[in-house]
Amino acid sequence: MKTIYYGASSLNGFISDSNNSLDWLFQFQGEGGHDFDSFINGVGAIAMGSTTYQWIYDHQIANEPGKLQPWPYKVPTWVFTTRQLPIIPNVDIRFVSGDVRPVHQAMSVVVEDKNIWIMGGGELAGKFYDAKLLNELIIQIAPVTLNGGAPLFPRTTHPPMRLISAKPIGGLFVELHYEIPSCV
Repeated sequence: MKTIYYGASSLNGFISDSNNSLDWLFQFQGEGGHDFDSFINGVGAIAMGSTTYQWIYDHQIANEPGKLQPWPYKVPTWVFTTRQLPIIPNVDIRFVSGDVRPVHQAMSVVVEDKNIWIMGGGELAGKFYDAKLLNELIIQIAPVTLNGGAPLFPRTTHPPMRLISAKPIGGLFVELHYEIPSCV
């Protein structure tokens, strides 16, 4: 079992723009993520922050008035939040707050031999890193720069991460896969 921060970033290191929007990324729909299916098949639990959850809810779940779309993930999801968020019925979503360590322990019990996916916010990934629970980063870099927004990973890492692989995707993206030595 590994804990992996997997996502996309602009070339200058932002995961969303200054309005918390991912519109910059969706212009490339279908261009990146060619290994996403194999990645998600290896995931047994997801951790995300409240901004990521709210974005998914607003843009994928409740985007049609009066009709909720299905939650896109089949594994238990832990949402770190300090605020009230809309609840999606009949889905294994657990709202939590505070220290990531006990939540990671609970997630580890459920995943069996699969991985934990840290999804969305770099600050949440940073908290798992601070607790020495983040093993790898898999980041798909898009050929666009943003003038601000949420940073990919707002931490200084020491010792430096080790590159596992770098591969082009569809002639536009490059996927960087790093191991975090201090957390392995």
